[in-house]
Amino acid sequence: MTIFQAVVLGVVQGLAELLPISSSAHLALTPYFFGWTDPGLAFDVALHLGTLIALVWYFRAEWIDMTRSAWRIARTRRVETVHDRRLVFLVVATIPAGVGGLLLEDLAETTFRSPTVIGTTLLVMGVLLWAIDRWSARTRGLEDVTMRDAVIVGCAQVLALVPGVSRSGSTITAGRLLQLDRPSAARFSFLMSMPITLAAVILKVPDAVRTDGVSAPLVAGVLAAAVSSWLAITVLLRYVSKRSFGVFAVYRVLLAAVVFATIASRG
Repeated sequence: MTIFQAVVLGVVQGLAELLPISSSAHLALTPYFFGWTDPGLAFDVALHLGTLIALVWYFRAEWIDMTRSAWRIARTRRVETVHDRRLVFLVVATIPAGVGGLLLEDLAETTFRSPTVIGTTLLVMGVLLWAIDRWSARTRGLEDVTMRDAVIVGCAQVLALVPGVSRSGSTITAGRLLQLDRPSAARFSFLMSMPITLAAVILKVPDAVRTDGVSAPLVAGVLAAAVSSWLAITVLLRYVSKRSFGVFAVYRVLLAAVVFATIASRG
């Protein structure tokens, strides 16, 4: 892999991971469209280190507050403040994805990366995102999230193991179904992405390092992913404060059409 290819994949991963358009789909489709060798899931996940850096930096104030909450809960055995509850909800929401990742890891690396599967999930989840965002009420904020919400959104995150579904897309869609307003649905999605991203990085980055070492392409890809992830967070939170997720749904449907057209042309 060249540095150029790694940077392209890093930018793609950073933008697509946090926008509701599926980074796994884009990382699988980019080599497919350009005729590059697929670097595999280990390299894809290694790029998530860049996303993790962006998430920690952008939400550093929230993570500091929740770290204090963790210490307070450990000492008092009580959950009292908004940040205490948010920490507990994020832990609960992470459990389903962790279990699902362990059970479905082999399928995620093979069968689920099929262009046909990706095109189908891009289309289906695009329609669901548009419909739910269009008709669901926006009556609740981040401070209104409950344990029930955390469990439902956490289960929705499991679906993201299938490329094309999108982790942020599935969790934002679930949040909007639960009537969270758009910025709150996006913010909760971003916050709950950090634990599962951290777990994936710990598990998979050593595989990527063992395969290619700490190579220049790997470093370049991670840096590109960090910058593009920060940009994606900033743009999306500002965008959805005034507009709907409809543009992302349309993009998903159009990309699905391109995928199916490409499959047919190579058929």
